[in-house]
Amino acid sequence: MTVPGRRSSTFIRLLRSGFTDPSTAARLLDADALAAVRADPVLLDALGATADPDLALLGLVRLAEAQPPDELPGLLDTLVSAKPLRDRLLGVLGASEALGDHLARHPRDWLTLVTYEAADLHPGLPEFERGLAEAHDPVALRVAYRRCLLSIAARDVCGTIDVAETAAELADLATATLRAALRIASAAAPEDAARCRLAVIAMGKCGGNELNYVSDVDVIFVGEAANGTDEGKGIQAATRLASHLMRICSETTVEGTIWPVDANLRPEGRNGPLVRTLASHLAYYQRWAKTWEFQALLKARAVAGDPDLGRQYVDAITPLVWQAAERENFVPDVQKMRRRVVDNIPAAQVDRELKLGPGGLRDVEFAVQLLQLVHGRSDATLHSGTTLDALHALAAGGYVGRADAAQLHDAYRFLRAMEHRIQLYRLRRTHLVPEDESDLRRLGRSMGLRTEPVAELNKAWRRHASVVRRLHEKLFYRPLLDAVAQLTPGETRLSPRAAGQRLEALGYADPAAALRHLEALASGVTRKAAIQRTLLPVLLGWFADSADPDAGLLGFRKVSDALGKTPWYLRLLRDEGAAAENLARVLSAGRLAPDLLMRAPEAVALLGDPEGLQPRTHEALEQEVMAAVGRADTAEAGVAAARGVRRRELFRTTAADIIGSYGTEDNPAEEDHGALVDRVGGAVSDLTAVTVAGALRAAVQNQYGDTLPTRFAVIGVGRFGGHELGYGSDADVLFVHEPREGVDEQEAAKAAQTVIAEMRRLLQLPTADPPLLIDADLRPEGRSGPLVRTLSSYAAYYRRWSLTWESQALLRAEPVAGDADLGSRFIELIDPLRYPMEGLGEDAVREIRRLKARMESERMPRGADSTLHTKLGRGGLSDVEWTVQLMQMRHAWAEPGLRTTRTRQALAAAHAAGLIPTDEAQILDEAWVLATRVRNAVMLVRGRAGDTFPSEARELAAVGRYLGYAEGTVGEMLDDYRRITRRARAVVEELFYGG
Repeated sequence: MTVPGRRSSTFIRLLRSGFTDPSTAARLLDADALAAVRADPVLLDALGATADPDLALLGLVRLAEAQPPDELPGLLDTLVSAKPLRDRLLGVLGASEALGDHLARHPRDWLTLVTYEAADLHPGLPEFERGLAEAHDPVALRVAYRRCLLSIAARDVCGTIDVAETAAELADLATATLRAALRIASAAAPEDAARCRLAVIAMGKCGGNELNYVSDVDVIFVGEAANGTDEGKGIQAATRLASHLMRICSETTVEGTIWPVDANLRPEGRNGPLVRTLASHLAYYQRWAKTWEFQALLKARAVAGDPDLGRQYVDAITPLVWQAAERENFVPDVQKMRRRVVDNIPAAQVDRELKLGPGGLRDVEFAVQLLQLVHGRSDATLHSGTTLDALHALAAGGYVGRADAAQLHDAYRFLRAMEHRIQLYRLRRTHLVPEDESDLRRLGRSMGLRTEPVAELNKAWRRHASVVRRLHEKLFYRPLLDAVAQLTPGETRLSPRAAGQRLEALGYADPAAALRHLEALASGVTRKAAIQRTLLPVLLGWFADSADPDAGLLGFRKVSDALGKTPWYLRLLRDEGAAAENLARVLSAGRLAPDLLMRAPEAVALLGDPEGLQPRTHEALEQEVMAAVGRADTAEAGVAAARGVRRRELFRTTAADIIGSYGTEDNPAEEDHGALVDRVGGAVSDLTAVTVAGALRAAVQNQYGDTLPTRFAVIGVGRFGGHELGYGSDADVLFVHEPREGVDEQEAAKAAQTVIAEMRRLLQLPTADPPLLIDADLRPEGRSGPLVRTLSSYAAYYRRWSLTWESQALLRAEPVAGDADLGSRFIELIDPLRYPMEGLGEDAVREIRRLKARMESERMPRGADSTLHTKLGRGGLSDVEWTVQLMQMRHAWAEPGLRTTRTRQALAAAHAAGLIPTDEAQILDEAWVLATRVRNAVMLVRGRAGDTFPSEARELAAVGRYLGYAEGTVGEMLDDYRRITRRARAVVEELFYGG
C-alpha cells in the first residue's frame, strides 16, 4: 500500500535531483534489479550529479537487469560503496546512450571501471595495446575497442583527464586499433605480410594526437618490397594488407563499426594508388604537391607497421613541409585557403557548426598551421602536430601575443569539449550543436553548467566563438603591430625578419615597405597612434582579402597623414563599425577610388554615414552645382567648385560600387549585377550632366552676363544620353542653339561657339580634380561639320542629307543641359528619324548590317583578343547595342516601350513586346552587364580606361575580385566571360544578321 503523500515527496525529490521525467524515474527505481539499493540516498545523489539523470538511471537499470543473478550483488555493492566506480559508471551512463547500449550487451564490461590505480588514471599506448591484444577478428576488435573507449569516457566525464588528454588518449587508442587491425590482416594473409614492408602514417587529428570520439582516421600507406621480392608484387601485397586493414576498421558488423579509415590525403587523393614506395612519395611531393598537402603533412606521424620505414618517411617529408613557405605559389595558395568559405554547409546549419562554421574549430586549426608554415622554417620549436602545443609554442616565441593565445587556448578547449560531449552521446560523427532542449540541457550539464544549463551553454559558446571569429586579427596582425610599436617591456615580439615573412605570406608584395607604414602609423603614445593600433589588426586583414594589400596599407597611411589630427576622423573610424571596413575595401580595390579620395580626404566621412553611399538625385546635385557657380567670383572658381562636387560624388559612386561588389562582413555582395551597373551609369551620367550645366552657366556669366544672345542646349548622345556612362567615358554631345528674337544669326552662332570653347577650357583646366572631356564627333558631318548648329539647320540637314547611321546615333539622344524648351524641340525634331514610321526599309537594314560588319573588321585594335574585347569583341557591348538599336528602329514606331535611350530598358521592352524570346533576352542582358562591369572594373583598378582585361597579374586579380571571383580563379573568370559573350554572339547572329 502506498503511503499518502509518499509519491509526491518522491516526485519532488526526483525533480530536485535533476530528473526531467520523475514519473518514469520513480517506476525505474522500483525495478526489481535495484531493490537492494533503491533506498540508498547516495545513489539518488550520484544520479543527480550526472549530465542526464534520466538517461543514467535507465542505463543503470538495463545494466543491472543484464547481470547474471550471481553477479548482480557485486555490481550493486560496489556501486554504493565505491565512489570512484559510482562516479565513473553513472557519469558514462548519463552522458552516452551508445555506451549504455554497449554495457547492456556486454554486462561484465563495467568491471573495466573498477580499477583505480595510477596506470589506469592515465593509460598510454601500451595499456591500450594490451586491452586489444586478445582481439583476433573484427567483431572481437570492436568489443575490445568499445571497452577501452568506455574507460576513456569515464575519465573524461569525471574530470580525471582534461579535453587535451582525452583527445590524446583517443589518438593512442586509434593507434593501438590500427596496429591490431594490421595484425589481424597480416594473420589472414601471411604470404602478403612476408612479401612487403608496410608503414601506416597517421594524419589529421590522429596524427596530431588530438582525436575526437568519432572521426575518420586519416592515414597514408607507405610500402616497400621485402628482401628478394619483386617491387611490383611487394606493393600489390602491401595494397591488399592496407585494404584489409581499412575494411576491418570501417565495415559494419553485429557490433557496429569502429570508424572509417580515410586514405584520401595520399598523393593524387582517391585517384592515386593506395600504397606507394617511399621514393614515389618523395617524387610526388617534390614535383606535384600543393600547399594544402604540406599543411596536412604537418601532422604526419608513423603509428603502425614497419617502424623503420615509418621513421624514414617522416624524416624525409619533414624538411619539405618546412620549406613549403618558400614555394612559388605559397602566397596565393595561402590566400585561397584563408578565404575558405562555408558555402558547402546548409544555410540552416551554419550557426550550429562547431567545426566548419564561422568561429569554429577549423578556423583555429587552420590559422595555427599557417603560422607554423610561415615561421617554422626558421624555428624548430614550432614543429608540433598538436594544435594547442603549437599555439603555446607560437606564444612562447613571440609570434602570437600571450594574452591572445590564452584566450584562443580557452576557446579552443571549450569548443573541443562541446564537440566531444556531442559525439559521445550516440557515438556518431557530428559537429552540429543540437537544437532540442533536452539535448542542450544534457550537453550543458556535461560541461559543468548546472544552474541554467541551456542559457549558460549558449552564452559561453557564443562568447568563445566570438573570440575565434577575431582570430585572424589576434594571430596574424596584432603581433605585427606589437613588433613595430614595442609598447610592452619584456614581451617577446616578432623579429623584423619574422614580421616580413608573415606579411609576405599574407599577400604583401613589399613587406619592408609595409613594415615602415605600420611603424609610422602605430608608433608613439598619441591618441591617434593608440586608435590606429586598435584598428590596424582588423584593417590588415581586410587589406589582405584584396588583390593589392600593399596599396590598401599605403592608402590608409596617406589618409591618416592627411586627416590624423582631425578629431572627427579618428572618432569615425573608432565608433562607426562600417566605416573602417568600407575604407579598407575602397583603399585596396584599385587606383581610381583612392586617387579621388586623396584629392579631398574629408570625403572619407561618407563611408560612415548609413545613407552616405546612396547616389544623390539629379535635382539635388544640380542645385548644389548651380549655387556654387553663382557664388563664385570667376568662371574658373565656379567650374572648380563644380568639378569638386563631381570628384566627391565620383568617390561616393566608386565607393558604393566597390563595397556593393565586394560585400562586407555584415552585408554580402550585391547579387543583382544589373542593378549595380544601372546605379553606376545613372550616377555618373547625372554627375556629368550637372557638371556640364555648371560649366555652361559659368561660361555664359563670364562672357555675356545673365543672358546669352542665343538659346543654347546640350544634347547627350551615346552612353551619356543613355544614362550608361562608365568611370572612364567621355561625354558625347551635340550642341544646338536658336538666336533670340532680334539677334543676328552670325552673332548668335559666334556666341554659341564662344560658349562651347569656354566650357571646354574650363572643364579641362589643370586642377586636382579629374578633367571632363566633351566629344562632339557624332554631330552631322562629324569633325568636318560645324560644332554647333541652329535647330533649323539640324532640321534642314536631317531632311536632306541624314544617313542611316546618324539616325541610329540619335537613338540615345537626350537633353542634358541648357535651354529645356530648345532641348525638347530638338527631341521632337529627331523622333521621326530614330523611330521611322513603319520601321526601316530593307535597304536601311542592309546598310546598318554592312556598317556593323565593317566596324568589326576595321576598328578592332591590332593584336587585341576579340573574345575578350568588351566593346568591339564577340558578344560585347557593340554587338548587344546594335542588335537592340536595330529592333528599336524597326519597331519603336508601333511599340512605345522601345522609345528609350537606355539599352537594358529597350531590351526589356522588346521582350515584353514579343520581339525576342526570354532566354535570348537574358543572354544579351547578361553579356551587356558583364562587359560593362569589366570596363568599370578596369577603370577602378588601373585608374585609366580600357576595353579589355589587364595583362598584369595583380591588376587582373583585382578585376576578378570586383567581379566576385576568388583569388587564383582568374582563368575561370576569363572562361566565363568567353562563354557568356559567345552565347550572346550566337543570339546576335540570329537577330541582327539573320532576322
